[in-house]
Amino acid sequence: MTPLAELLRPRTLDEYIGQEHLTGRGAVLRTLIEGGQIPSMIFWGPPGVGKTTLAMIISRTLERPFHTLSAISSGVKEVREVIGAAQEEEGAILFIDEIHRFNKAQQDSLLGAVERGTITLIGATTENPSFEVIPALLSRCQVYVLKDFGEEDMRRLIESAVRYYAGQGVQVEVQEEEALMRISGGDARKLLNAMELVVNNKVGSGQWVVGSTEGHMNKVGSGQWVVGSTEGQMLPTTHYPLPTVTIDNASVTSVIQQNLAYYDKGGEMHYDIISAFIKSLRGSDPNGAVYWLARMIEGGEDPLFIARRMLVFASEDVGNANPNALLLANATFDAVSKIGYPECRINLSQCACYLACSAKSNATYMALERAQGAVRRWGDLPVPLHIRNAPTRLMKELGYGSGYKYAHDYEGSFTEQEYLPQGLEGTRFYEPGDTPREQDTRNGLRARWGEKYGY
Repeated sequence: MTPLAELLRPRTLDEYIGQEHLTGRGAVLRTLIEGGQIPSMIFWGPPGVGKTTLAMIISRTLERPFHTLSAISSGVKEVREVIGAAQEEEGAILFIDEIHRFNKAQQDSLLGAVERGTITLIGATTENPSFEVIPALLSRCQVYVLKDFGEEDMRRLIESAVRYYAGQGVQVEVQEEEALMRISGGDARKLLNAMELVVNNKVGSGQWVVGSTEGHMNKVGSGQWVVGSTEGQMLPTTHYPLPTVTIDNASVTSVIQQNLAYYDKGGEMHYDIISAFIKSLRGSDPNGAVYWLARMIEGGEDPLFIARRMLVFASEDVGNANPNALLLANATFDAVSKIGYPECRINLSQCACYLACSAKSNATYMALERAQGAVRRWGDLPVPLHIRNAPTRLMKELGYGSGYKYAHDYEGSFTEQEYLPQGLEGTRFYEPGDTPREQDTRNGLRARWGEKYGY
């Protein structure tokens, strides 16, 4: 049986939902497609946001031969076979799903064909291609970032599903959307899978029961219903109301919980589990962290993916409350790279327990968020002359570097001077946390800067 998500897959750019920054009128990717010339490219984004669909639309719109490979099940042999076939075709497109799972040798096997134009490569990945795609291949591809669907996009998907079911003789009434939105989390495939499960649960496996047990009607054929007795009297459906399915928060939650294993088929909980792992670390619960780590290990998760997330966590959530956390996380990433499964699971567990038990601070992360907010608000403010670089005589004559105080020439290697652009003087971005180490940092800043930054 074809899944609802596949039945509703868009076939043209006008049908495509979401990613307006790429496919809307005048957007960069749409312009390239309508111009008939596309580069090799990589679509980077979370699951269920239309990466595969967009690749198929490009092929169909440009009337190009379309080949697909999955990095999970394909190797160098399969890549070479596709390239060999593409040499006999004009403008062939090779779509590789989960390209981040290709190793270096597999990615190397693509280079020549991409460089010669034998194929136009479209890769799809949920991981940062800067980490997962070799530089030689990445430099030959444009990277386009696809975003989670917003609420309006999700409503359009719900409406398209309702229209589809109406065409199949089922009236679907969506009375509440919150559970659908929450469960899908911006993933179109999750949303449509959830709707399909709810509808199938209510109407049964192809047989729709309507009315009381004494006078039920079951659909058994196109436009026909069995009514009442076991003899099976046949009457046209127009004599009776169409079956109605009501979707509300309670029905969605109940059905999804009953069908969690089916709903998660194909790794849909990948992001849910890594989220649970990170939140356990942040909540200082080593038991929760190790449990979710074990779930990922047993599920065959890429150990470098886990190590990379802990490396980010060490700065984002531990920060200067314990600088050693970043050192251990980096050492763990290095160890995992060298050792691999199964032994590296021990390194991962050591690091996870350490991070969970460590003092926490997101002060440096929030400082950067505030500083980036200022950049976006005020734009590219000029660098003050006294801290500009002055490598030439002309620049020195123009005042570059004039008045700069070299900190090491002063007691304690500190002297007060202005480092922020005009208009931002005295703005405090970094706010040390409440951990003992950061309180020492706050006291040091207060001793140096007095009231300037209000420490």
